[in-house]
Amino acid sequence: MKLRAGIDVGSTTVKLVILDENNQTIFAKYERHFSDVKTATKKVFKEAQAIVGDQKLALTITGSGGMGLAEVLDIPFVQEVIACTRTVEEIIPETDVVIELGGEDAKITFFEGALEQRMNGSCAGGTGAFIDQMAVLLKTDANGVNELAKGYTQLYPIASRCGVFAKTDVQPLINEGAAKEDIAASIFQAVVNQTIAGLAAGRKIKGKVAFLGGPLFFMSELRKRFIETLDIAPEDVVFPENPQLFVAMGAAIFAEEQEEQTLADLLLALDHGDQNRLAPSDTLEPLFHNEEELAEFRNRHAQATAQEKPLASHHGAAFLGIDAGSTTTKVILMDDAYRILYSHYGNNEGQPLETTIAVLEDLYDKMPADVYIAKSAITGYGEHLIKNALKVDIGEVETMAHYKAANHFQPGVDFILDIGGQDMKAMTIKEGVLSSIQLNEACSSGCGSFIETFAKSLNYDVKEFALEATKSRQPVDLGSRCTVFMNSKVKQVQKEGA
Repeated sequence: MKLRAGIDVGSTTVKLVILDENNQTIFAKYERHFSDVKTATKKVFKEAQAIVGDQKLALTITGSGGMGLAEVLDIPFVQEVIACTRTVEEIIPETDVVIELGGEDAKITFFEGALEQRMNGSCAGGTGAFIDQMAVLLKTDANGVNELAKGYTQLYPIASRCGVFAKTDVQPLINEGAAKEDIAASIFQAVVNQTIAGLAAGRKIKGKVAFLGGPLFFMSELRKRFIETLDIAPEDVVFPENPQLFVAMGAAIFAEEQEEQTLADLLLALDHGDQNRLAPSDTLEPLFHNEEELAEFRNRHAQATAQEKPLASHHGAAFLGIDAGSTTTKVILMDDAYRILYSHYGNNEGQPLETTIAVLEDLYDKMPADVYIAKSAITGYGEHLIKNALKVDIGEVETMAHYKAANHFQPGVDFILDIGGQDMKAMTIKEGVLSSIQLNEACSSGCGSFIETFAKSLNYDVKEFALEATKSRQPVDLGSRCTVFMNSKVKQVQKEGA
């Protein structure tokens, strides 16, 4: 029995399909690789080996991350569009239009008349990675977004061009208490709008429409939004078995003429292949060349600290400062000598008012009976909401609040750089006056939530992510223009084995 296999290495997942001579699937696996393509590929090969043993098979590779791996394994590469089209023609030949969403790509293929395909270029808005980013804001995963969307009652307009713009729409909805169910369904609607407006670009989607790719397979509510928006009749909806594996199946069909080998041979090639082919091209200077440099850096920074005083030993007046940021809430209580009596820094979970109340309740529990808050001030995104709700004395623009503190610690300061959850500010001060302020307008690349999203995509929390970065000896140059472009660059360097 001749076995044929196809492996599809995408931007976020590895898929392996093994077919017999009758095109029947005898093994199929869909696995997230968290940017470690080699480890994920070895895992699916070993699982397949448990099923097919030492039988030889012909293998072809495809996918956006597959080219470097094809060289290491010395097996043929087939372009993913060609692979998917072949599967559609074999399994669902009645199809007129295919809508396919992947981790970072979106495609529409028109089969009616001359074959025509449209694909997203430099933007990953409206793809699986976009949904993953939005899921982080809702404190869930892509499957959780789907479950929430089942209970929606209304849709909100959310920008879909890329994750950055969408975050700017979603965060205020969370802060204002919009139902998570409604936000989830609105995120799916944004994906639909982006796909139809950006890719169909005026060409009518009609006839029998097939839905392929991981996001459309795993998320029933996303399919529902497409079907309702395009007004597709039930008999014209084509939803085949295993649509998330169509590209890998196409690669397996193309493997017909290829040389056969065992999975043991392939695993050996992964371990001992030409690893230079998986070497990133552009590398930067490391943050620290050795442990001594890191220790010196930490010692230097440890000297720049604010003075503290135990709250229990304080008597009389104290002064409260609240910073309600886009993603975090910060609270400080200090005495008249600017010594910190109490501090809090934590994620606001999209509920700035509730978070602030909880922190203040904790503060009141710890305050001695003879300590009282003489004056309070608030700054940040949630300034107006919390000032009015909690009757805070003073509301201050965050740039002025930042300057006030910076000038206290560094008298005569003339430049301040502030990186927050979704914003960055560069402030220049001349003769005690803020003379210019520059801030990010449309893009949150390089901000806290941007770093957090990348950390989660690599299965780290932010603290672990930062510690790993200090150990790097060959950092790769990812550029810095925006999240979407950087996602693509990450994909490229992971192909090269970074």
